[in-house]
Amino acid sequence: MIYTALGDSITFGENASSFAKAYPRVAASLVNASGSHKVIGYVLARPGWNTYDLLDAAVWQGSSVISRSDVVSVWIGGVDLANSALSSLSSKQPLNSKQILSRYRQNFHALLTQIRNSSPARIICCTQYNPFPNSLLSTEAIAALNQATKEVALGYNAKVAPVHKWFEGKQDRLIYGYHKGKIEDALNGFLPIHPNDRGHHVIAKGLVSYLGAGQ
Repeated sequence: MIYTALGDSITFGENASSFAKAYPRVAASLVNASGSHKVIGYVLARPGWNTYDLLDAAVWQGSSVISRSDVVSVWIGGVDLANSALSSLSSKQPLNSKQILSRYRQNFHALLTQIRNSSPARIICCTQYNPFPNSLLSTEAIAALNQATKEVALGYNAKVAPVHKWFEGKQDRLIYGYHKGKIEDALNGFLPIHPNDRGHHVIAKGLVSYLGAGQ
C-alpha cells in the first residue's frame, strides 16, 4: 500500500529530531511493524507552505505519486492562519478571519478535487491542533479552520482525523519549545508550533487506524 502525506512544516517534520521521527514515517513504520500489511510512505511537504502552495505542488510535483497512492493524508492551513495572526498582532489590527477562511476553503476544495481527479486513494483530512490554547484569538481561529476542514472533507467523502482532540490539554508535552501557550510566544522569532518527537508519535499512532487496508 502506498501512503502519501501532503502538508506543510508539521508534515515535513520540522523540529522533530530526525525525518524518521516525523509522523508520516512513524505511522508507516507502526503499520509495517504490526504485520497487517506493507506500507510504503511518501511525503510532499515543505516548511512555510500554505494551501495555495500545497495545491501548486500537488499539481506540478506530486501528481505521479498521488495517482499511485492508496491513501493520501492532507494537513494544511496552519501557515495561512499563523501568518495572518502574527501580522494582526504586530499591527494591532483585527484578524480578518472571514477572508482567510474563504481563501482556505477555495484552495482546499481545489486540492481535494485535484486528488480525486488523479487518484482513487482514500483521503484523510487532518484537523489542526491549537499550539496557543491560552489565546482566545488562536482558539477561535483554529476552531473555525477545523470546522471548514470538516465541511470541505464531507463533500469529498474524505475521512477526518481529529488531531486537535489528540493534542487537547497536552500541548505543553507534545509541542517543541512550548512556552506559555500564547500567540505572543511567537513574537521573538521562534514559532513554538511544531510537534516534538512525542507529539509526532501521538499523531502517527492516531493515524494508524486510518491506514488500515480496505477501510
